[in-house]
Amino acid sequence: MSEDFSNNNYNKNLKEYARKLRSNSTLAEVILWDEVLKQKQLKGYAFLRQRPIGNYIVDFFCKELKMIIELDGTIHRFQKSKDKKREEDLQAMGYNIIRFHNEEILKNIRNVKISLELYIEDIKA
Repeated sequence: MSEDFSNNNYNKNLKEYARKLRSNSTLAEVILWDEVLKQKQLKGYAFLRQRPIGNYIVDFFCKELKMIIELDGTIHRFQKSKDKKREEDLQAMGYNIIRFHNEEILKNIRNVKISLELYIEDIKA
């Protein structure tokens, strides 16, 4: 039985906060969105920004691939155990997760795009 990801179970209290996050994106999020993800630029797949899933808000989400892209800023250096738990919970829900450091986005968006294309190929295989 395939799982329906069209109406993800999520904490409804996160919806407004996710909307605020979309309005206050980091520079790395803006660059990734504008140069790689917006308007199905990445292999024709639709991505959403700051999407609530479960008790979390993920940076970018593609329903069709069940794929999450997370960007890690400086704060993530200090919350590794929290990030690990979050990633385990999301993987247990059936999501594929790939992470990038903000610096990777800012310094070499071309390689990030190639990495994402390869990751999608792995998911589809």
